[in-house]
Amino acid sequence: MIGKPPRQPGLGIRMKLTLSYVGLLVFAGMVLFAVVLVLLHYVPEGHLTVVETGAFAPRRIDLMRQAVKLAVWGTIFLAFAGFAAGWLLAGQMLRPLERITTAARAAADGSLSHRIALPGRDDELHQLADTFDTMLARLEKAFEEQRRFTANASHELRTPQTVMKTMLQVAQANPGAVNLETFLTRLQEMNDRSIDTHEALLQLARPERGDLHREPCDLAEVTRDVLVSHEGVGTDLNPVVVTANLPLLRQLVDNLVRNAVIHNRADDPLVRVSVGAGDGGRARLEVVNAGPVLSEEVVATLTEPFVRGAGRTRRGRTPGGAGGSGLGLAIVASIARAHRADLRLRPRAEGGLIVTVTFPRT
Repeated sequence: MIGKPPRQPGLGIRMKLTLSYVGLLVFAGMVLFAVVLVLLHYVPEGHLTVVETGAFAPRRIDLMRQAVKLAVWGTIFLAFAGFAAGWLLAGQMLRPLERITTAARAAADGSLSHRIALPGRDDELHQLADTFDTMLARLEKAFEEQRRFTANASHELRTPQTVMKTMLQVAQANPGAVNLETFLTRLQEMNDRSIDTHEALLQLARPERGDLHREPCDLAEVTRDVLVSHEGVGTDLNPVVVTANLPLLRQLVDNLVRNAVIHNRADDPLVRVSVGAGDGGRARLEVVNAGPVLSEEVVATLTEPFVRGAGRTRRGRTPGGAGGSGLGLAIVASIARAHRADLRLRPRAEGGLIVTVTFPRT
């Protein structure tokens, strides 16, 4: 096994528990016999009874000799009985560990769908099994998301490359039939799409690092600076301090506002950004737009990479992605996780989205 340190062979847990039971039982028996011997010292030295017929009359020394014999044989009996009972009892107690070990080996071999599902009443081993099942479920979900992300990323990166390759092949096959201006414009669009996707992937990975520099920031001031590049946005900005990485905080606000503006309906100019203190004094950022009507099921998936909501918008893009890459809200979710902030998406009944980010108390 990779990374397994060398270990000397030793006794198993079942044998250790069995020997501990034997030792405890033998020790208790020896203490009991020692107490009996101590009590026999209070018996008089002479005969305990007077037998006129000349038969055997026990004395204290006789009783002590018999007690020693019984102690020896009793200790041997307790050792064997304790070993047998301890072995059975230890096996019964450690049986859940065998199921946990089997599940752990299956997980080590790559099977994350196996569950222990240990029956019985709650105790330490059942808590361990339940915790292990929870860990397996989370790992299975994470690996599934990773596989889906890899497949989607491969598709997103391959599509513009394939389109550009096809355009170049067509142009090479028949150069005279190609409109150079249209060809270059389309080629530039595909190249920009490829670059945007690469940059979005890098941005998505960046907040996951644990070495981010954080500093006190006025969320209202940061939002105000971001809104300089966006027109027609209603604001309600109240000063509130958060401890965050300033560049990532700007990116979070910018992605949310850009997403709201891009997917806002042309006939409804509603895009509203509000900043203030929420419940418990926690900083709260809310962005609202009036885009297409979205279901709860669709909204629940918008923070996943490359997921786009249903419905076309006035700019031909779909909710959930900055620049059409499907990574805008995924980047927001990644930045929120890095700052331990709560991200909540809710659909508006009239259409559009309400996005709320609640930061931890400073």
